Amino acid sequence: MSLRPAAWQFLSKALRPLPEKFHGLTDVETRYRRRYLDTIVNDDSREVFVKRARIIAAIRRFLDERGFVEVETPILQPLYGGAMARPFVTHHNEMKRDLYLRIAVELYLKRCIIGGIDRVYEIGRNFRNEGVSFKHNPEFTMLETYEAYVDYNHVMTMVEALVGAAAEAVGSLITNFRGHEIDLRPPWPRVTMRQAILDASGIDIAADEVRDVAGLQAAIRTHGLEATVPLEPTWGMQVDELFSETVEPNLIQPVFITEYPLEISPFAKRTPHDPRFVERFEGFIGGMESSNAFSELNDADDQRERFMSQLASFEAGDEEAHQLDEDFLEAMEHGMPPTGGMGMGIDRLIMVLTDSDSIRDVILFPQLRG
Repeated sequence: MSLRPAAWQFLSKALRPLPEKFHGLTDVETRYRRRYLDTIVNDDSREVFVKRARIIAAIRRFLDERGFVEVETPILQPLYGGAMARPFVTHHNEMKRDLYLRIAVELYLKRCIIGGIDRVYEIGRNFRNEGVSFKHNPEFTMLETYEAYVDYNHVMTMVEALVGAAAEAVGSLITNFRGHEIDLRPPWPRVTMRQAILDASGIDIAADEVRDVAGLQAAIRTHGLEATVPLEPTWGMQVDELFSETVEPNLIQPVFITEYPLEISPFAKRTPHDPRFVERFEGFIGGMESSNAFSELNDADDQRERFMSQLASFEAGDEEAHQLDEDFLEAMEHGMPPTGGMGMGIDRLIMVLTDSDSIRDVILFPQLRG
């Protein structure tokens, strides 16, 4: 084809040539480091970020229509909390104090619930000083929602509907991810963590003989799993590692894993039938955790005990244990209604809905090594 211009106008000079568009830009390192080249020559890459915007808009629309109020909470925090992770530390020169980039927005949104905003959410960046992988980036986008007078069963139903709304904004409830056809239609199965680990490894984490870390590690060796399941210093962390290695990679279709150990769930209510476990679920899609939710603990005295237990773990060497937050405890002491809370990794959801292999494919400018 030929083009015969009737007129032209000079807009800008290009000192460097663009990549040859016929073959596209295929070098992964260049695509991530020079995203502007990736999106200008690769239509598929540009479409991922168009879909990302549509997905986030659909999530906002879903929550707004249900009476949730979107708020903004501090990114720079005097005390990090709301998750079990290591923070990034910075320094405020004028105040002469260290501050932390937030690892979660949970404790501030709960203050909103205490303050009478019964349905609240935030979509924003969190920062965790941890490893980089296909599903981890130290800076990532998180949705957190809190709704008064509901429990985690109600939140499960909401998550199914929310993910469905996001999927339909860019396609359908049947999608493909990493060579698997993923069926997002509700209802999703509900499986306790105890049952999931038992089915995958033969270990019953509720059995008396594995109720301490030594007994659990002995069971791991007995079942020949010591080569694949790293040893951890506490019982709760060991259960989590056992689950991550034996169960999580096989959770391809959507599923809710429920009733987590209390030791790794400092903000969740105990289950009424067994105080060793809590009313918590994590949603999994495509072998990745996509959401995490609780029937929120609203007993200030119990919360203080959990904080003190976490503090002991921190002093024993667990760098991801939660810090003691007196200001949040004071807020709770004014009375917090029963609440269902949920966090969802937006980037991982977008990975599934756009069939992207890596979290870096759905973050415009991901963190990279020097």
